[in-house]
Amino acid sequence: MVMYEEDFVFNSRGMNLFTCVWKPAKEEPKALIFLCHGYAMESSISLKSAATRLAKAGFAVYGIDYEGHGKSEGLNGYISNFDDLVDDVSIHYSSICEREKNKGKMRFLLGESMGGAVALLLARKKPNFWDGAVLVAPMCKLADEVKPHPIVISILIKLSWFIPTWKIVPGNDIIDIAIKEPHIRDQVRENKYCYKGRPRLNTAYELLKVSLDLEKNLHQVSIPFIVIHGEEDKVTDKGVSKLLYEVASSSDKTFKLYPNMWHALLYGETLENSGIVFGDIINWLEDRVSDSNGGLERELKHGNDELMLLKHN
Repeated sequence: MVMYEEDFVFNSRGMNLFTCVWKPAKEEPKALIFLCHGYAMESSISLKSAATRLAKAGFAVYGIDYEGHGKSEGLNGYISNFDDLVDDVSIHYSSICEREKNKGKMRFLLGESMGGAVALLLARKKPNFWDGAVLVAPMCKLADEVKPHPIVISILIKLSWFIPTWKIVPGNDIIDIAIKEPHIRDQVRENKYCYKGRPRLNTAYELLKVSLDLEKNLHQVSIPFIVIHGEEDKVTDKGVSKLLYEVASSSDKTFKLYPNMWHALLYGETLENSGIVFGDIINWLEDRVSDSNGGLERELKHGNDELMLLKHN
């Protein structure tokens, strides 16, 4: 049985952000998982099946809708500054980890697509804070199929200075090329909390900037991670996920490429494919939790984190 709760928190810019949590009803969670949803998506409906699955496996799963996404405040589908978005997520998720009842519990990030980029930037921000990351088709580089021609990009970047919120970025319908199962495509289209339409100019610019930054600095990734990607992904570049695995400085890293699967691995595939994907994710998480000596390593590491913070303050 899974318990579900919703709440709102204020960010530093005074906006109300939607938050939620799924957790096992009758047992102490094995570890904490923090969701980072994709561009134009949200947590409570799109990721409900994924979160419920993880909660049934014994994990507490936390979600937040970014500014301009889902049930949070802000212009729908608009990202004014990606650093602000990452800060919002970092502040909220860090505060959950620091609650008395959560001290000593392992902390994992789970990011899909743009959320994979968010997870990598959270790990860069606090490299010793997180115990690992599940990166699902992370946005380390946009696939050529969704990227406009370089000349168009150059024009759009200039325009974004003057009309940042305009929806005029050309490209394919992401829902059509990201989600394999037609009935799930329909569900996303019917979900009023998912952004529809062309990307806004400044949003597209921020996404491009972040993906270029991540692609250039893959070697800096030091967090333990599993990166998974569909072989037929036409949204984010599977080759860069493989490169992340090859060049990251992490000593604990895993890469899985799934034949005949698309971009939306957490909710867009067949039941059979979903079973394979979640089997791999849960096995990876449980292996790391069982290796932590019942939380002793986490307690020691957390204690060291607090010492480091005291030294810096």
